[in-house]
Amino acid sequence: MAIAQGFRAVTLAVIVGSCTWLGACSDSPTAPGIQPQIINQPDNFEYQVSDVQGYTGTLSYTWQNSGTQANVNQATTVSGGSITLRILDAAGTQVYSRSLSENGTFATTAGQTGAWTVRVIYSGAVAPVVNFRAQKP
Repeated sequence: MAIAQGFRAVTLAVIVGSCTWLGACSDSPTAPGIQPQIINQPDNFEYQVSDVQGYTGTLSYTWQNSGTQANVNQATTVSGGSITLRILDAAGTQVYSRSLSENGTFATTAGQTGAWTVRVIYSGAVAPVVNFRAQKP
């Protein structure tokens, strides 16, 4: 019994550590069906996930932006529910909010440099492909 409890504690520590190490956490640590591929580098954030089936939840990431704005390129196919991208600047002010069903390149409003927050909000989402990029201009 002690070995099983120790194993669970180590497993939980690995999951929590991975969440912190990747710079990403979701409302549900297991986030069924959502295993995004992420590139999170200073001034460049890229997100892609495939085959989303009826997922509801929010995923948040911290992204370092040395600029005051970002260009956001959205290339997503949403076939049900909704997916919203929100970006907050280092002061916590929302500088971007748009449905990911709108494809194209858009600019954030001006904000404070530093640690920005990127939030992907799923509501009953069905999407073969979710793909966006935020970059300092």
